[in-house]
Amino acid sequence: MPLEQGQTAPDFSLAGAGGETIALDGLKGRKVVLYFYPKDDTSGCTLEAQGFNALGDAFAEAGATVVGVSPDSVKSHDKFRAKYGLTFPLASDEAKGMLEAYGVWVEKSMYGRKYMGVERTTMLIDAEGRIARIWPKVKVPGHAEEVLEATRALG
Repeated sequence: MPLEQGQTAPDFSLAGAGGETIALDGLKGRKVVLYFYPKDDTSGCTLEAQGFNALGDAFAEAGATVVGVSPDSVKSHDKFRAKYGLTFPLASDEAKGMLEAYGVWVEKSMYGRKYMGVERTTMLIDAEGRIARIWPKVKVPGHAEEVLEATRALG
């Protein structure tokens, strides 16, 4: 069942790049931008990461933490962060439990072949842990800027 605005965001604790643990309860009291992406170091995912990274200071000024989540390994995330100088955390959900809880691990289709994968989605979580906004099926150009404006508007 897909998540909706106003719902409490499902709690999670995932391994992050650089050996850190990323847990929702550790981010309470701050706004959280959770963006779900399919794969490290692919064209769309790289552009999306660079977009959020370029606005890192503005998100911090708006009281938000940006977290990228994909099913890639921590080792893959470490390489991706180093290659592009990413300054925000990347969480690894190889077991896909958190991706499923957030409703972004879905059946996809390419060239007539069906497979399971991450639907590029962003969720803005307020300081109380409720989902304030959801962007499904994200188109990357201009997305980070749109999320920043919504984050600022959240107060």
